[in-house]
Amino acid sequence: MSEAKSGDTVRINYTGKLTDGTKFDSSEGREPLEFQLGAGQIISGLDREVEGMKVGDRQTVTVPAEEAYGAHDAAKVQQIPRDALPPEIEPQEGMQLQARTPDGGQVALVVTALDDQRVTVDANHPLAGQDLVFEIEVVDIVKAA
Repeated sequence: MSEAKSGDTVRINYTGKLTDGTKFDSSEGREPLEFQLGAGQIISGLDREVEGMKVGDRQTVTVPAEEAYGAHDAAKVQQIPRDALPPEIEPQEGMQLQARTPDGGQVALVVTALDDQRVTVDANHPLAGQDLVFEIEVVDIVKAA
């Protein structure tokens, strides 16, 4: 049985948890996650852990924040005047918003705090700064040509 190598297409079943055991994602009840090893399609730490596994292999791995969604960047947390939001938006903690960048791109924001004057928004990925624990099982490997 051959091992998964860079360039191979791999299918895995997985459950992702925070270090406190809180589940944040899973392929349970869905098709396995399919990706090409080494192509940057998934977080680098998980990509690295799957390399060398064989079909049927199972393991639990911890991916440090730096190899997942990076460290939490305080510069991506900002307070904006409440009246800078469109009038039809009534912000609430946990609400997701979209903003335009100066170059015309879009960035996802999460409202983390608010008062009568200001809204605090965070542009970090929700899992930034977190070490992630994955239970993985390789279900298929399609060797690169």
